[in-house]
Amino acid sequence: MSRFKTWQLFAVCVLSWGTTWHAITYQLGHTTPEVGVALRFALASVLVLSVCALRGIPLRFAPRDHAVLALQGALMFGVSYVFVYHAERHLPSGLVAVGYSASPLIAGLGAQALFGQRVSLRFIGGGVLGLLGVALIFWPEFGKAAAGLASQAHGAGSLGSAASVGVGAAFTVGAVLLSSSGSLIASRNRHRGLPFWPSMGFGMGYGALTTGAIALAMGHRYAPPALLSWWVSLFYLALAGSVLSFACYLTLQERLGPGPSGAIGVMTPMLALVVSMGFEGYRPDAITGVGVLLAVAGNVLMLRRGRVVQPPRIAGSSSTPATSPVRPAP
Repeated sequence: MSRFKTWQLFAVCVLSWGTTWHAITYQLGHTTPEVGVALRFALASVLVLSVCALRGIPLRFAPRDHAVLALQGALMFGVSYVFVYHAERHLPSGLVAVGYSASPLIAGLGAQALFGQRVSLRFIGGGVLGLLGVALIFWPEFGKAAAGLASQAHGAGSLGSAASVGVGAAFTVGAVLLSSSGSLIASRNRHRGLPFWPSMGFGMGYGALTTGAIALAMGHRYAPPALLSWWVSLFYLALAGSVLSFACYLTLQERLGPGPSGAIGVMTPMLALVVSMGFEGYRPDAITGVGVLLAVAGNVLMLRRGRVVQPPRIAGSSSTPATSPVRPAP
């Protein structure tokens, strides 16, 4: 990645992570979210671990490390993604992306509670501002849901569409909480000196095993459709969304530090909203525009000066500071 220019790395991250939200919609309706996530991260895990093996990167971990990686993978690459897929069955993908942008705040508060990491007032203020923006963006959808409930009470309208908004919002909140928890575990692993790429490869593999086991327990069939759009989206999500983009993101962090590279977390949900407008028929209201501005301002405040999740130094751990950023895309 070192031969690529900075703007090229930035463009790859924003374009790929900003479009993976919509790419997920091509997976829905043909396979269940559990099966889709299992296949996606099984493929991504094989790609990452194969590259590590070819480059001579050690893949050996202690049993205890594998246990922690399994927990990280189940949360970060498993159930949280299943929740994202389910959320997009009920809401435009761009709305789910904006809701997911609350992850840095949750991870930051979790780091303070678990690791004693002090959170600045600017970070909390930015998080509250971002949450207010997210609430305003979702407000028109809940307004439509309330109108649907009122119509249903008078014998008209659709109760199903009203309930669908609430279900989608609930899955989005669940995805944020699970992903943030997985990111905290990943940060802990990284700070203990576990190499990033092998850890991510095994984490993805454990995430695939977790969701695969859930799919089998629920009686879901592993029967991929013979649709070009489904296969293209699967490889796009696994390769571009899960491997290539993260390689570019880490290269940017090495060059610029976590602050400037954190701007990707601001641009990604905005691009996802634009894609939803262009390809999913999403039509935002005026209040949505205000919410977008507040969400962007909140994210800028949170990500300013490289606010990242770092636990306190542990005896015997690597002396090199290690970051494990909350991913801005599913």
